[in-house]
Amino acid sequence: MIALLRGILEEKHPNQAIVVCQGVGYDVAIPVTTFSTLPAMGEEVTLRVHTHVREDALVLYGFATVEEKALFEKLITVTGVGPKLAITILSGVPARELAGIIRTGEVAQLTRIPGIGKKTAERLVLELRDKIDFGAAPAASAGQPAARALSGLEQDCVSALVNLGGKAEAAETAVRKAAAETGSEDFEALFRRALQLMR
Repeated sequence: MIALLRGILEEKHPNQAIVVCQGVGYDVAIPVTTFSTLPAMGEEVTLRVHTHVREDALVLYGFATVEEKALFEKLITVTGVGPKLAITILSGVPARELAGIIRTGEVAQLTRIPGIGKKTAERLVLELRDKIDFGAAPAASAGQPAARALSGLEQDCVSALVNLGGKAEAAETAVRKAAAETGSEDFEALFRRALQLMR
């Protein structure tokens, strides 16, 4: 299964990216939130990938962040929510905000997303309320800058920690602390320190 693509961004559209890796172009379906973070065409890009296998097709869904991918994978476990609708949902609301809406049971907010009726919104809340690992993004305090974006190396560490069973938000916090402490650009050193901080 393809879990990550790192290559040259050949094309980008609001719901699609084509990434060339070692001469092979991968057609990846993406939410609008990921599209807005993509670099210029011709530049290097990294996407977290969910490989969806059907009888008649193999489809790649790509995301800018680990938590966006994780939320997508939770959405498609809900009755009546397939990958296309999950991408639409993520396109309508940023991942952390969506997680907060689901956790607090705001059905009316969910029904404002195209393709989401009241019954589907209620199922999302019922089936995912206790499964969401991260809440709504905390508002930045006045005068304090928003958290910086993670580097590619840091994102890889977060992904590795999540794959080991860690929660996305806790993994990101640990990696940020480890990076601040060590200043290391070595994956293994950064990963080991972040793992210690999560215990």
